[in-house]
Amino acid sequence: MSEPRLSPSRVLRPREDARSSYNRLARWYDLLAGASEARLCAAGLEALAVREGESALEIGFGTGHALLDLARAAGTEGRVFGIDISDRMVARARARVADAGLAGCVELVQGDAVSLPWPDARFDAAFMAFTLELFDTPDIPVVLAECRRVLKPGGRLGVVAMARRRPGSLMVRLYEWAHRRFPAAVDCRPIPIRALVERSGFVVGRVEESSTWGLPVDIVVGIKMV
Repeated sequence: MSEPRLSPSRVLRPREDARSSYNRLARWYDLLAGASEARLCAAGLEALAVREGESALEIGFGTGHALLDLARAAGTEGRVFGIDISDRMVARARARVADAGLAGCVELVQGDAVSLPWPDARFDAAFMAFTLELFDTPDIPVVLAECRRVLKPGGRLGVVAMARRRPGSLMVRLYEWAHRRFPAAVDCRPIPIRALVERSGFVVGRVEESSTWGLPVDIVVGIKMV
């Protein structure tokens, strides 16, 4: 079934509110979201298939679990970078990376993905899991354009996201209602991820459909051809 080309609902929370919210959640985030997201993040990393010696970027790395997998895949000749809006998430992720003995090959910054602090064509691969759907609708193409900018020709973008498909299930309709009604608590929403990646100039090379808690999730890998 083709993916809907409908604009996702808006996310009107200011950036500073988002940063403050994830700072508060940092201590408990693994308990709240870790179990439900870990399986899908692992599938996304497998689809992205970072190789020995590659440079990789993770956007919205949270407490840092995927950073460890990326660093191990890139190996001693590779390098992993990450950016997250929450300074407390950055601190927790740095501690996790250090505890794993990988601090020498992982570099983390606190910042906003609408303006990535790296030069053009820096990375072989970029990864986002349950991050893109947190951005307001006008910002999603900006984030994807920044990902495309920092990827080398032939570089891969892997995205794991709540998916907006047609027709929407009852669970999706209930979730989107909760997002509209309680935007501070339900801060993300399903997005038509394949269509968004394609519109941003990537060639979609792989799509896997899955779900969590009755909500559809897509794993999409896009390739920067030029």
